[in-house]
Amino acid sequence: MAATVLGCRTPGLIHFVIFSWYVFTVWHNVSITASGRHPGTQSYGGRWKYLTFLDLFLQTAFFGLCFLTDVTRHFFPKLGRGGPASFLTDLRDTILAVLAFPVGSFVVLSFWLLYAYDRELVYPKFLDDIIPQWLNHAMHTVILPLLLVELYIIPHRFPSRKKGILGLTLFSGLYMAWVFWIHHVSGVWVYPILGFLSPLGRGIFLAAASLTMVPLYFLGEKLNTLLWGQLKKKKNK
Repeated sequence: MAATVLGCRTPGLIHFVIFSWYVFTVWHNVSITASGRHPGTQSYGGRWKYLTFLDLFLQTAFFGLCFLTDVTRHFFPKLGRGGPASFLTDLRDTILAVLAFPVGSFVVLSFWLLYAYDRELVYPKFLDDIIPQWLNHAMHTVILPLLLVELYIIPHRFPSRKKGILGLTLFSGLYMAWVFWIHHVSGVWVYPILGFLSPLGRGIFLAAASLTMVPLYFLGEKLNTLLWGQLKKKKNK
């Protein structure tokens, strides 16, 4: 298994490096927001209306939790089942399964598919003069390889599929409600592509985007099983 090859302390070091990378990335992202150069950040909802930024914040929190779990397990190894290390491990695994992997994968795949079709629908060219290329890739590319690294170095116990899909559906529903609320208040769609669609087309597009996250949930579950085997999973009923 990967943990045997890497050693018991290596995952903690990797988590620290990845967490530091995300803190650095968020800091630069917020710096651009504070400068007022990005027009979208000055409207209602600010950065928090973009799924990309929400995901960036999510990944930062997740890998911070991973590092905290590593530290707790290292310094309190004898607390056993039911202790803080066990709680943090369960929380870490649930967040990865329900949010970090499917949402992170969706952000990467959907961004580059729309970018390849017509970048003006998702990332207008004027943003090239505002957002450095490395930061664009940090938000829209690097996330997926880092999630794959996480799956490789640590075994994760996924929740039951019913609970996992329910949690992911709840997140998707809340974000769609947030997108419609922003338009209701400001008259502006978070993503330019939504303004080009009819109400029916807009509904179909958002529903399809949300449903796309479900197979990504199954993908994360499948990869975890391939790497660590069935015994590393919770019962999926």
